[in-house]
Amino acid sequence: MTDRGAGLLDTSVVLDIDRVDATALPPLTAIAAITLAELAAGAHGTRDLEERARRQDRLQWASATWEPLPFDAAAARAYGRVYAATREHGRSGRVRRADLLIAATAVASGLPIYTRHADDYAPVRGLVAVIAV
Repeated sequence: MTDRGAGLLDTSVVLDIDRVDATALPPLTAIAAITLAELAAGAHGTRDLEERARRQDRLQWASATWEPLPFDAAAARAYGRVYAATREHGRSGRVRRADLLIAATAVASGLPIYTRHADDYAPVRGLVAVIAV
């Protein structure tokens, strides 16, 4: 069952949190461990030292703000359904793999996904609520 009082923020929301209308978010928010992985990779994905520092700050802020939901056995089982839904919609399961892992975490946790890129999650709308912010 989906809990509309809580939601899983995808990486796009965490990155743009300063631009997201806070009233569009649920009272209780969570992130997936995959989001922390994306943030950690992003910090190493630039050679610009100022940008790297900004990305590292965002990673540290997210780590201090949320205890991430793990990609556990339930999420691994949900990933199969997410992958199948993605393939059924004609998309490769390899494209945006992190989004699929985040979606599987949301499915396993019974939480809707709050995202700035709702189209990325279109194939999984039958498995999880996707809320554009």
